Amino acid sequence: QVQLVESGGGSVQAGGSLRLSCTAARDTECMGWFRQIPGKGREAVTTIDHFGTPRYADSVKGRFTISKDNGNNTAYLHMNSLRPEETAMYLCVAKDSYYCPLVAAGFSYWGQGTQVTVSS
Repeated sequence: QVQLVESGGGSVQAGGSLRLSCTAARDTECMGWFRQIPGKGREAVTTIDHFGTPRYADSVKGRFTISKDNGNNTAYLHMNSLRPEETAMYLCVAKDSYYCPLVAAGFSYWGQGTQVTVSS
């Protein structure tokens, strides 16, 4: 098991920005973020593999940027131009595989989540 600790959530007005961080207890080959929206299922946001290759959901392309510091096992999610419908619990994920698609089923490790609230 790998413990994931998220931070950086909060409240922001529409159009604003936030940065989330997720630190893993050890190195993993793939990290990312999913979000749980009230009344909806869990949806993928972004992933990044050990080599720094990112993948993004279409809805966040051009606004969100994921990065990873392999030295301290931390992934960062910079979110710009946030929308009210993106209010959600953002969950950090990780796996011990270089295969890093936007599919929840493949992730072994999940964080507790950090709340992001975007007001209109």
